[in-house]
Amino acid sequence: MSVQIFDLSHTFEPFMPQWPSGCNLKIEVKRFHANDNMYNIQWEGIMHRGTHMDAPLHVTECTPDITEYPLWRFFGTGVCLHIPKGKWGKITPEDLENATPKIQEGDIVMINTDQHKIWSDSDDYFAYGCGATGAAADWFIERKVKMVGYGCQANDHPIATKLVDHGLGPTRPDLIEEWKREYGRDPKVDFPLWEDAHKNLMVKGGIPGIENVGGEIDQVTGKRCFFAAFPWRFVKGEGSGVRVLAITDPNQEFRFETGK
Repeated sequence: MSVQIFDLSHTFEPFMPQWPSGCNLKIEVKRFHANDNMYNIQWEGIMHRGTHMDAPLHVTECTPDITEYPLWRFFGTGVCLHIPKGKWGKITPEDLENATPKIQEGDIVMINTDQHKIWSDSDDYFAYGCGATGAAADWFIERKVKMVGYGCQANDHPIATKLVDHGLGPTRPDLIEEWKREYGRDPKVDFPLWEDAHKNLMVKGGIPGIENVGGEIDQVTGKRCFFAAFPWRFVKGEGSGVRVLAITDPNQEFRFETGK
């Protein structure tokens, strides 16, 4: 069989990099073989760690949870685009228009920003990382894409989050002053809304957005692939860890069963 399967997920593990917030991932070995003749781990944390998918409920009250995304959104053909971004880079509609292969209606879209190469517990990845604008999310809605995966710290740009003066912030007020020094204006001039890329994509568009895509993404960048994502069936879940796969069939030998 000629099918090739690529894992676009970061590993889920102790001491993994975490988006800057108050709840850290805690893992404890409760039983181990030398003592108990079995191995058992207890973990405590939130779903918004590593490669994961948010639900509309995460950002807006009285909206769907993770189980209410229809399953057809998690599987299908699409493109993996190379849109490299450096410090505080914005993923814009112009980037999406100019990227190749061209995004088609109904595609799943994975975006390789090159940020997965610096995946770490660092300001470079989280505080100075890149993210989509609300206009980019609207562009995806207009093109009727099925799902989007971002190879960076979140759907939104970090300056549209609580790290600065949005929502529960600022948790990193130093970034406000650094933005002013670098660009000569308040961050809210450039990002007036709190997480509008999240809210536009998921709440208005009903489109799942996967954060921290990475793994073997370089091996499928610039290609059309079949993609599959596997979030938990978590009732009232506002998000879920997710395994993301890209599948190619160079010899076109694989066929799905008919069900008969």
